[in-house]
Amino acid sequence: MKRFLFVLTKPPHSGAYCQEMLDSILTTAAFDQEVTLLLLDDGVFQLKKHQRPSGGDKDTAAVFKALELYGVDSVYVERESLVQRGLTEDDLLLPVLLCQRQGISQLMRKFDVLIPG
Repeated sequence: MKRFLFVLTKPPHSGAYCQEMLDSILTTAAFDQEVTLLLLDDGVFQLKKHQRPSGGDKDTAAVFKALELYGVDSVYVERESLVQRGLTEDDLLLPVLLCQRQGISQLMRKFDVLIPG
């Protein structure tokens, strides 16, 4: 089994990016691989509660809530990204593991496969 780290850096509803990343995450997890998420920069907005997508964008909140069913238990959020965007843990859909910016590279070294996005 390989350990995958998916890094999400873009805001929700930024074209097909979010849906494609979520599809990749769920597919990888469905094949019994260890999957962890790391949200940085504007990626932290992907977990923000009460989003209302416009136009043809899909509401991805349900997919994020289903991650646990696929065995995705570890979702890291960079504390500095939250603070810079005026968010707190209470603003997020899921319980998360907070990490400091200075520890990101150390966290990344723990995984076999890094998938940036």
